[in-house]
Amino acid sequence: MSTLQDFLNANPIDDVRDEVVISARFRDKDGNPMKFTIRAMTNREFEDVRRRSTEVKKGRKVEFDAQKFNTAVIINNTVVPDFKHADSIAKMGCRTPEEYLNKVLLAGEIAALAEHIQKLSGFDVDMESLVEEAKN
Repeated sequence: MSTLQDFLNANPIDDVRDEVVISARFRDKDGNPMKFTIRAMTNREFEDVRRRSTEVKKGRKVEFDAQKFNTAVIINNTVVPDFKHADSIAKMGCRTPEEYLNKVLLAGEIAALAEHIQKLSGFDVDMESLVEEAKN
């Protein structure tokens, strides 16, 4: 009989990946859906992105920038395509991965991709609860 400890030891989380379809817009020449390869965030990566996306304003008001959060999550956890690919960034007339991401994906595609990455990372995606967690 397997124990929880045996399960954990046999299933490390150091490179959890998945292929996902985020939009009907992405089709190959034969009409087949093109898949993005994503990887799960580690706890340390999540905390780093959450911290960088949270700002304390005057009067101790805490603001969470969901767009900044989603952009960082996508750039750091999408394997294919590589949003950090220097040649692609330059080819599209962009200077940063953030500019490139916003040049090649629609707003809904960005939201869908970020949601897939968060779900793969173990979150039941609910931006409101992430915002509340960031405030605390």
